[in-house]
Amino acid sequence: MTIYSLGINYRSASLDIREKVVFAPENMTKALQSLIKTIDVTEASILSTCNRTEIYLVTPNDADNSIEKVLDWLASYHKVLPEILLNSCYTYEDENAVRHLMRVASGLDSMILGEPQILGQLKSSYAVAQEAGTVATKLNQLYQQAFFVAKRVRTETAIGQNPVSVAYAGVKLSQQIFSNFKDVHVLLIGAGETIELVAKHLLEKKVGSITVSNRTLRRAEELAEEFGAHAILFSDIPEFLEKADILISSTGSQLPILGKGAVESAIKKRKHKPMFMLDLAVPRDIEPEVANLDDVYLFTIDDLQEVILENMRSREDAADKAKKIIEDGVNEWKKQIKSLDAVAVIRAFRKNIEKTRDIETEKALTSLKSGQDPEGVLKNLARSLTNKLMHSPSRKLKEAGEQGRTDDIRLTNNLFEFKEPNKNDFQD
Repeated sequence: MTIYSLGINYRSASLDIREKVVFAPENMTKALQSLIKTIDVTEASILSTCNRTEIYLVTPNDADNSIEKVLDWLASYHKVLPEILLNSCYTYEDENAVRHLMRVASGLDSMILGEPQILGQLKSSYAVAQEAGTVATKLNQLYQQAFFVAKRVRTETAIGQNPVSVAYAGVKLSQQIFSNFKDVHVLLIGAGETIELVAKHLLEKKVGSITVSNRTLRRAEELAEEFGAHAILFSDIPEFLEKADILISSTGSQLPILGKGAVESAIKKRKHKPMFMLDLAVPRDIEPEVANLDDVYLFTIDDLQEVILENMRSREDAADKAKKIIEDGVNEWKKQIKSLDAVAVIRAFRKNIEKTRDIETEKALTSLKSGQDPEGVLKNLARSLTNKLMHSPSRKLKEAGEQGRTDDIRLTNNLFEFKEPNKNDFQD
């Protein structure tokens, strides 16, 4: 059994590549089942966010070139040339794969160091894999250990205090264009967790007004009511766009929501008053060509580096403590994996003992029903059980002695906690 992880993230690939390998939530179950059927793997899960797509899998020990096959599968599934992904992906095996997952769960591998959203996303990906039936003993054990480590990191270090999220970084970036938010109107596209966090940060900055746009009006209205905002549908965006000084978008759409033509028209109506746009979605919600328009300042999630560097500098001590906790988690995982190797033997041992017990018990009950002396029946039962249970181990120990395998004899002595024999009993 080998555990692998294969991934593409904000460090290894540009946004152009990352958005090509995003898995839509509604397609995740089919993707997992396709992976299991196509590749020689026994367990699999997929994490797909705006900053990373990662596949975790368990393969048999004799699996041939599993990572290469997974890469080919990923390229085929998303209709991307394998060589494009090959230059952008990273892979980890066994202990290193475990360590990587724990770093991801704890927020140490995030663009915003310590951001809390990734743990929820990881738990969701695990739940989807459970529902799809593509995780079993090995990945179940790994995920539970990763969640436990992430909790320790959150509670025992300062890495989660005053968390700086992508939403916070985006709002801070917008202040480079608008230092005073008092008369600024903001259009938020989407109604998920990221947009909700953006709205909270905007209110803290005392922004003038907010409009929330979503595919379904009901969800937009729920969010708008919470933040004293106005709600519109996606279809209303073009006519409303000219009023937006700041536009921040984060949806799960697989196609752009806002094109160059609509923005160009809005800029003309605004008489070239500057417009700040931040596209936090992957795949992108705003066509890249919009960046070529005058008076439009379009940023993507990859443009938040300065805020991110400030965040990382302030959390270096906490990150060092978190790394030590993760190493503890990796060591605990190794112990648990080793114990799993013994589980099958223990089960087989118990099953064999119970089978012998049931056979001998049935013989004893038959003897009792035939009227034989109960005391004699019990003595025969005890003697027979002892002989049956001792037969195979005695024969193997005798063979070990004859062949000079003293380690086997010592192991048996230790296993059954016998009184330590005289050292002269063992001669190599």
